[in-house]
Amino acid sequence: MSSDGSRRSAPAHDAFSTTPAASRAPGAALEHASPWPHVEVRGQLAIARKEWLHTNGAGAYASSTIACMHTRRYHGLLVAALDPPRRRHVMLSHVDASVRPLRPQGAQQGGPPERRASWPRWDLAKHQFPGIDPEAGSFYLERFDQDPLPRWAYALPGGELEVTLGLVRGENAAVLRYAWSGADPVMLTLRPLLAARHMHQLLRENGGISQKVELRAGAARGEPGSGKERPTSGEVRVQPNRALPRICFRYQGTFVGSQDWWRRFEYLGEQDRGLDFLEDLWTPGHFETVIGAEPVHLLVAVGALPEAEPENLLAAASAAIRAEDPGPRRPLVERRLCIAAETFRADAAPRPGVIAGYPWFEVWGRDALISLPGLYLVPRKTEGAIRVLRALIDAMQDGLVPNRLPDAGEPAEFHTADATLWLFEAARLLADAIGDTHPFVTGELLGALRDAFEAALRGTRNGIHVTADGLFAAGRRGEGAVDGLTWMDARVGGRAVTPRAGCPVELTALWAKGSETLARLARAAGEERLAERAEAAASAARRAFAARFWCEETGYPYDVISEDAEGANAFRDASIRANAVIAVAVDPACFTPEQAASLLERARLELVTPAGVRSLSPADPAYAPRYQGGPDARDSAYHQGTVWPFLLGFYARAARHFSTLGEHVIPLLHRLVASAVANEIALGHVPEVASGEPPHHPGGCFAQAFSVAELLRLIAWDLPPQDSGGAAGAPPR
Repeated sequence: MSSDGSRRSAPAHDAFSTTPAASRAPGAALEHASPWPHVEVRGQLAIARKEWLHTNGAGAYASSTIACMHTRRYHGLLVAALDPPRRRHVMLSHVDASVRPLRPQGAQQGGPPERRASWPRWDLAKHQFPGIDPEAGSFYLERFDQDPLPRWAYALPGGELEVTLGLVRGENAAVLRYAWSGADPVMLTLRPLLAARHMHQLLRENGGISQKVELRAGAARGEPGSGKERPTSGEVRVQPNRALPRICFRYQGTFVGSQDWWRRFEYLGEQDRGLDFLEDLWTPGHFETVIGAEPVHLLVAVGALPEAEPENLLAAASAAIRAEDPGPRRPLVERRLCIAAETFRADAAPRPGVIAGYPWFEVWGRDALISLPGLYLVPRKTEGAIRVLRALIDAMQDGLVPNRLPDAGEPAEFHTADATLWLFEAARLLADAIGDTHPFVTGELLGALRDAFEAALRGTRNGIHVTADGLFAAGRRGEGAVDGLTWMDARVGGRAVTPRAGCPVELTALWAKGSETLARLARAAGEERLAERAEAAASAARRAFAARFWCEETGYPYDVISEDAEGANAFRDASIRANAVIAVAVDPACFTPEQAASLLERARLELVTPAGVRSLSPADPAYAPRYQGGPDARDSAYHQGTVWPFLLGFYARAARHFSTLGEHVIPLLHRLVASAVANEIALGHVPEVASGEPPHHPGGCFAQAFSVAELLRLIAWDLPPQDSGGAAGAPPR
């Protein structure tokens, strides 16, 4: 349906198809009984191009492809959060490993150094350089596991090298553990490659880098490779970027200083996005150690090294993540989503928050509040939820929740209308979990809701206000236009791609339900006058909604209407968008049962796909079928038909009650969850978006907080178990 309400034929509906991506069946990622990712690589680089993600609970992360051949500027083995969870910098990009025998096969121990140069050496690293096919050389990776720490097993002549990576919980530090299973010890060489730059930037060779290397006592010196020396420990400190903290290494064996630049790494994922994709990296030298029956460790940290033993740090990181698995009595998809949810919670940061998405998103108010039920309330982490809400409340201005807390530390941004409305929804669900009279609810939370309520009634920034008849309005059209205030906020050339200034459908539903929530909490706190005013606002919003939003021609609500019902400035946008699905899920009282059933049937036929819910009907002339290309092309498609997995949660909650399919909708919803989870970019994660047309290739952030959170909430709270006709789970009270 176009914006003027005219009809076009829609394509065949594919929501009942169970193939979310090319050659990938729904649940293909769910075949194994374990919730932990496992990939049999067997030396095939093509299999090792999927991505992985590992985090430290405070904003720092590590990520790459399975082959550790970076395809993004955001990839690295230690991306530190210098102001946790913000100011994330790629400090350690790679640690390239190579292995060589201590003597040729069949030769005597030792031998002259000039002969050792001809001995075999197995380089484990893979990189993309200009004009060089990475498929051409040998690739020794046998398998990859993340159970829960990332672990690589390389099959080499004479044995297997196992590499484990663990980020230190709450600290900007990483431990690399190397274990050799061969009969004879070998020489292991490790070369760190450093970027030391903000995650959004790229590094070029420059003369401003500091090449000073500080060695601390304990570094072994002497002839490496004799097989006679015992690995000793030492420390190396470097500060290549003087504007950033130093990078420290604790190693076993010998450090060989050889400062140099490694040039022209190609990040093909950035090239696909139409962005600069070449980077140079700096190395201070390499570490050499003999490895036999006992594992060796390389500890890397920003600022200062942790005092604990490496094995203890690995064990603590593993235990923290394993604790997120609810266990084999829960459905496998739920277990995987619970584990994925942990990566977005920066609870160990001094100012806790929710990372909206990896690799490039920051702390966003809207995303945090939509995600809060799935990330915190489903696993009953109510104290964490309170801390996240407190941080957002502390950042409020003029009755508004910030929509973005920039990673580089700039002031909070408030260019949004709906982030504040999602605070009411999060408050309702938190109160369901901890009670209406909990001190945080009656104190800080109620105070923030009151401030937001009063600001909307009197009018606040960006044209945000409640109209005379009770609708929620935001933005301005025409001269001095202010737009892009809802979640459909993409801009190209400074102009909103999806103009929604006026009264968007989901904002009035959120306002009506939020006012009802405020009335409930105010009454529990003994504030009867506030409760009465909030009830009146909810009633007025629902009356105005019923009078003005329904479009009889489409059997679907208008997406946006003008504040004025009549006159020269009046308009009604009849586009078939997913926002009506959000509205009916948030506040069914805005609709009659017949209207709810009608809009959900149309959404099922035109918007619902195996990967999520389209943002615009394919029947609309503005529909963009593919999410691909450069920044302008992707932003132009972002809310013009691109599929969003998180919207499945809203569709399912409404469909359970109003779908014309009745109880037959339950197996469909289970299939949709399974197929959306399977349509992954990074192992164990749900991406931000997918293309509108089959095979719905995933795109955007490879791990998105509200995608994971909404699907987890759906499978844990909103749907009955697949093998049972019993009631769905519910928020604890």
